Amino acid sequence: MRQTMSLNRKKWAFRKNITEVPSVYPEDWDLMHLPHTWNGIDGQDGGGDFWRGTSCYVLAFRRSEWPVAERYLLDFPAANASADVYVNGQNVGHHDGGYSAFRLDVTDALREENLLCVLVDNRKTTRVYPQNADFTFYGGLYRGVNLIAIPATHIDTETNGDPGLHVVPALHGDKADVAIRTHVVNAEGPVRLRYTIRSREGAVVAETTCSEENATLTLDPVHRWHGRKDPYLYTATVELLVDGEAVDAVSTRFGCREYVIDPEKGFFLNGESYPLRGVCRHQDRPDIGNALLPEHHREDMDIICEVGANTIRLAHYQHNQYFYDLCDERGLVVWAEIPYISAHMPEGRANTLSQMTELITQNDNHPSIVVWGLSNEINMITPTTDDLIENHRLLNDLVHRMDPTRKSVMACVSMCPIDDPYVRIPDVVSYNLYFGWYGGNTSMNGPWLDTFHAKYPQTPIGISEYGADAFHWHTGRPHAGDYSEEYQAYYHEELIKQLYSRPYIWATHVWNMFDFAADGRDEGGEAGMNHKGLVTFDRKYRKDAFYAYKAWLSNDPFVHITGKHYVDRVENPAKVTVYSNQPEVELFANGVSLGKKTAEDHFFRFEVPNDGKTELHAVAGACTDDSVIQHVDQPNPAYILEDKTAILNWNEITEIDGYYSLGDPIGEICKHEEGKKLIEEQVLPKIGKPKGGLGDDEEGFKRFLNTATVIRIVRITKAPFSKEELLEINAKLNTIPKADG
Repeated sequence: MRQTMSLNRKKWAFRKNITEVPSVYPEDWDLMHLPHTWNGIDGQDGGGDFWRGTSCYVLAFRRSEWPVAERYLLDFPAANASADVYVNGQNVGHHDGGYSAFRLDVTDALREENLLCVLVDNRKTTRVYPQNADFTFYGGLYRGVNLIAIPATHIDTETNGDPGLHVVPALHGDKADVAIRTHVVNAEGPVRLRYTIRSREGAVVAETTCSEENATLTLDPVHRWHGRKDPYLYTATVELLVDGEAVDAVSTRFGCREYVIDPEKGFFLNGESYPLRGVCRHQDRPDIGNALLPEHHREDMDIICEVGANTIRLAHYQHNQYFYDLCDERGLVVWAEIPYISAHMPEGRANTLSQMTELITQNDNHPSIVVWGLSNEINMITPTTDDLIENHRLLNDLVHRMDPTRKSVMACVSMCPIDDPYVRIPDVVSYNLYFGWYGGNTSMNGPWLDTFHAKYPQTPIGISEYGADAFHWHTGRPHAGDYSEEYQAYYHEELIKQLYSRPYIWATHVWNMFDFAADGRDEGGEAGMNHKGLVTFDRKYRKDAFYAYKAWLSNDPFVHITGKHYVDRVENPAKVTVYSNQPEVELFANGVSLGKKTAEDHFFRFEVPNDGKTELHAVAGACTDDSVIQHVDQPNPAYILEDKTAILNWNEITEIDGYYSLGDPIGEICKHEEGKKLIEEQVLPKIGKPKGGLGDDEEGFKRFLNTATVIRIVRITKAPFSKEELLEINAKLNTIPKADG
């Protein structure tokens, strides 16, 4: 029977910037265990200069240390981004694609004393995706290496990292016909295959033995996999019998479910309306990058379930098999995708097809997965071309050919016109919308989706990304672009109310569940990070926005006072928001009740007298929470971002109630004749298009310009203003009364 053995805890030698394999074990190299990435530090510190090159991992071993077997496979769950594998100096295989598994038969290259060398390469290329994206491309053997010992006649688990069997249930009321497909390699005579299905409790519920590589077993009655409500899993096993004895076997868990994505009513699971409300996830952590251990994946899953999400978009590449298993177990509905992202590369077509082939081959048994993602924001940097469209058509056809039971999907950048021909290719579409952060205001998101839905009512539409960065900054007057926790909370409050009230939206995915490394970034006060997470990079702090979603999505009773880190406050009274999924909240200030409140939106608003130090105590049913605020005469400078790369920071902009400032949208300012004249004469002449994203879409740029604040558009376009010029414009705006004031 086959045996699997981890090679992670062996004595691996490693060195960066090595392009030729050594002939002997290099004792003077760095010694380590796997998993490992060489970008755990420099891929997170900013500058966009994390090291990209070819590195070498070396392992010496005796064949006698391995289990006795006729054939040996090396199993690489991932090697980013390309790998060449050598055994005793012989190249036994090459793989392109840093997120999918591959397996190599190394039997014929083995001796008694052996040297395994793996060259891993994350250099820039025009053939292998991803190359342009807002996250760090960590290099290395970051998911470790395994050995699989198998008999000469065996079930195929080598081709495209195949799990060895594929299970496709077809539901018919209370029954399910379960088709199981496998493939036997090196059969020299008649063989028999025993197919078995076991319940979650381990009881045999269906079984058959035959000589065919395809079999159908019936479950009567069937227990359906029903998301977080009831994530019931069966186990299917195929045993290879020779002369009546089992010589090889493979197993997989699977679930029986059916779903519909209705363009008017949204997502249905097993005939029941099941609105998909969830998050996106990246797979990295401080210092270790993407070299995660099982406990890291489990912690991520626990936090995602705590917020109450029932769906997750696993962006922007194939994730660890262990995490897909957790999604099956915990009932998360999954969007899985390949890293065809940001910029189309004509030479990369073959790689998109091979990565999609591997993604589906390795993951089609997971009941949690409902859609295969073709691409993400693919025309952000490069325009839509005939070659790009053809690439998407080929991918879409591949998805339907390999897996007719699931839908294809695509995430489009917000500036992509809804009638772009490539948007019409997949079965399902979602957009990455950031109105209220990169431009526009929060109120534009829902109406934008309404416009799409009205024009293409038969195309299911969702939102695949939306979010706002928040670092440890605080203010009583939050603005888009101030990176305050308060603005992020406000943004998500507004988006929740807009998105969750539109039943036609097939799925919503917050960008992002966790902060993640993007080494090219330098904003918000910490280089190398994207801070749109609801939870910090180290998973230790849940931002206020996390609890806004928990109030809407979780059934676990709780109450949370926002602004716990915003202690020193100038405003009096202070506005305090409490989040809870309970029907009523009472807030006490220094022991005095400020009253009981109800809130249909789960956001309970209170005005708190702010004189001296005030201890806050919130009560919601049996749940309580505490916080403290304190009156100060001047804003605490520790709460305010001073971006040394910015011409002007928010705290330097004078705002007067009822009058305009640089913090107002250009479109709003232009409602006043004097404001319009000021914008046209002193602002627009210096503003050019933002680089990347808007392309030649003049109308799109005008819409963006109309909704962006002056200071935001200046920062995004890097317009050549001096600080003095901006302050002078702001002073003039401060004299112009708002159109509604």
